[in-house]
Amino acid sequence: MSSREILIRPERPDHPQVVAMLAELDAYLASLYEPEDNHILDVQALLAPEIDFLVAQEQGGLIGCGATRRMPGEPDTADQPYGEIKRMFVHPAARGQRVAQRLLAQLEERLKAGGVSLALLETGRDQLEAVRLYERSGYVLRGAFGGYPDNGLSLFYEKRL
Repeated sequence: MSSREILIRPERPDHPQVVAMLAELDAYLASLYEPEDNHILDVQALLAPEIDFLVAQEQGGLIGCGATRRMPGEPDTADQPYGEIKRMFVHPAARGQRVAQRLLAQLEERLKAGGVSLALLETGRDQLEAVRLYERSGYVLRGAFGGYPDNGLSLFYEKRL
């Protein structure tokens, strides 16, 4: 654990440091999956009012990010509204400090504070670190939701908040 202070706070997705971090995430995902198998919200989509975007900051630099998208209920959620976890990323040099765990916990707290009691996410089966994070954080496998294709590359998770 780093002795330096890590601050989790809201930030605009179009902030230059965020745009650079999202480009790094996109390049990583593109190295794992074909374009049609990446379900990415771009910067413009992240500016929508139903998105809550947080960053992790250490010594003035951004080292991680994550977002939630508040969604209405649908048949795959028994009509229960949910928050979808999106765009989770921690810079490789900052990994091992539980930054992603702290980001995820803050995103969940903000969903709960907004009256949302179900968090869902889609992640790639080849993103082993992400799978471990979500399972360690109490997420359990579930079926596809939100129109995602069940293509064998995606894993779908849920957590009751």
